Amino acid sequence: MPTDGDGEVTVTPCEDGPLLVRGNFRLVTQEGREIDPGRATVALCRCGLSSTKPFCDGSHRVAGFRATSDPDPAT
Repeated sequence: MPTDGDGEVTVTPCEDGPLLVRGNFRLVTQEGREIDPGRATVALCRCGLSSTKPFCDGSHRVAGFRATSDPDPAT
């Protein structure tokens, strides 16, 4: 299981890109099967076009996927 030393998990939405997940996390399918992330930081697909879901493979760039990195752009 990935660890970052202090046990904190952070999820960072990247503008027009993936969600970066860092820290001591578990990644599981909706059926509860654990997915080995292979590292302590992973990029999760937000555009739905990755051929390596749930991980990002950069497909968002070619597709022109757009999403803000700020969940509340009014602030």
